[in-house]
Amino acid sequence: MKYYIVFLFFGFHAFAQLPIGFVHVKEQIPDLEVELRYYGNYNFVGKHIDGYYENKLVLTEEATRALKAVQKDLRKRGLSLKVFDGYRPQRAVNNFVTWAHKLNDTINKRIFYPEVKKENLFKEGYIASRSGHSRGSTVDLTIVNAKTKIPLDMGSKFDYFGERSWVNYKNITEKQRANRLFLQRIMNKHGFRSYAKEWWHFTLRHEPFPNDYFDFPIR
Repeated sequence: MKYYIVFLFFGFHAFAQLPIGFVHVKEQIPDLEVELRYYGNYNFVGKHIDGYYENKLVLTEEATRALKAVQKDLRKRGLSLKVFDGYRPQRAVNNFVTWAHKLNDTINKRIFYPEVKKENLFKEGYIASRSGHSRGSTVDLTIVNAKTKIPLDMGSKFDYFGERSWVNYKNITEKQRANRLFLQRIMNKHGFRSYAKEWWHFTLRHEPFPNDYFDFPIR
């Protein structure tokens, strides 16, 4: 019986660990601001999303090292990264897909996609059945003042679906445009590439799992 209990404990402990190649990012970058939007209900769905059980940012080791270099660069300027999403379980993506097909469920449309019809979210590239986030090297983020935690004005909120969030959208102020370009440049400098329709979205150029989509929960 003693050996059986020890085996069970070891099995549970092993199950609780992240897959090889993944880390909890705050252990590597303690001063990083993390607010996983899909852990709560302030998001385009309006509910907690499957697979997010704690406000813990998970990424691949390679993406974490690159992000640490970005944070070091920003720290010199009195700034910090704030991350809204990193690794995303496939079950969360499935949750988005199921929600997207319920056309009458539009609780947060006014906040996050007032100019886009819900039935067009797939066609316009805002939702897909596969996400680079599930490969573990994609992050959604912004820049904040390191002391006040106030974010730089980027001209639209995170997860705002519409042209206003496109990287090269012109109808914003010079300051907002400068902030976007600053974010793009510092992320590009440290090995990330951007997504033209979302100023906050970046993927590590040489991601370690380019063809794998993971589904382990965030704990």
